Amino acid sequence: MGRPQAWMSWSSGKDSAWALHTIRLRQELEVVALLTTVNAAFARVAMHAVRESLLAAQADAVGLPLVKVPIPNPCPNQTYEKAMAEAMAQARAEGVTHVVFGDLFLQDIRRYREEKLAACGMTPLFPLWGVDTAALAWEMVGSGLRAYLTCVDPKKLDASLAGRVFDAGLLREFPAGVDPCGENGEFHTFAFAGPMFRAPLSAKVGQVVEREGFFFADVLPC
Repeated sequence: MGRPQAWMSWSSGKDSAWALHTIRLRQELEVVALLTTVNAAFARVAMHAVRESLLAAQADAVGLPLVKVPIPNPCPNQTYEKAMAEAMAQARAEGVTHVVFGDLFLQDIRRYREEKLAACGMTPLFPLWGVDTAALAWEMVGSGLRAYLTCVDPKKLDASLAGRVFDAGLLREFPAGVDPCGENGEFHTFAFAGPMFRAPLSAKVGQVVEREGFFFADVLPC
């Protein structure tokens, strides 16, 4: 009998990329697709603001098909939950039993995911849960993982860091009180290199804009 099958909840950022890498190393189950919600109005990953073309490039680089769940902008929670429930029904129909998440320590988010997936007959997995985020950030960087900061909350981190590469230099610059993995919403990322990819993605940072209180760096394919 084969290993249980899972979808990877894929934000396009470093944490979901590292969670995929971790699950593959453990070999306890098989990740068979990436699951991503996409802002239908802008054709970008929600919050991370990553273009769909780069999302597709990531899926190709990790060697997995992409399951996109389009959501409106703005998206009421009821609409989001209906779209995700439909995606979970598709997963079950395809023999998928688990969903992997890159969450680190936010208990309310974990509880929400567990409750919603239980209602859909699915099992969540959190391979990075409880890991010290400072140690994790340095492990990521040491492995060769690289990511652009695509979204920065200026209330928590200097806006000038939008578009910067997540690397050792950046980790050293983070002020005290900032989670080095951005788990408190300080920043979001687009992962473009690391052991989870067959080869690094070609991408560059374009314009940085302020929108709805956040600074977004537009990452472009090149």
